[in-house]
Amino acid sequence: MPSPSEAVAAPGFKTEVVVMQRTRLRQAMGESLHGLALWAANPWRHWSLLTVVFTAAFLLGNGITAVSGALNVFDPMAAVTTIALTEVLVRQRPRLQRQGNHLWLHLVDAFRVGFVYGVILDGFRMMT
Repeated sequence: MPSPSEAVAAPGFKTEVVVMQRTRLRQAMGESLHGLALWAANPWRHWSLLTVVFTAAFLLGNGITAVSGALNVFDPMAAVTTIALTEVLVRQRPRLQRQGNHLWLHLVDAFRVGFVYGVILDGFRMMT
């Protein structure tokens, strides 16, 4: 069985390996993300960054459900969006665990928990 990094093609189809170009924008993004990881090496900064991400995700989840509840038209679409976003974040978790940089893993977890908490809390508030 081929490894996940090897491309497997159906008979009669060609496969191409796509390699991202090393542009200045891509290098700047990599440097800024690395700088953020170095900045967050301090435990207080790490926790403050997690708190900011958790709060932002909570407000986003709360806002999505409040707007869809007020309009009373997009309830199914808001539910699909919420489930899709949460599922994408859950599926990124093993990849982040393999990389060894736990800051991004913690940020994704804080975002996911804050988002789901905002949605559920707004749902309980709408029930009353």
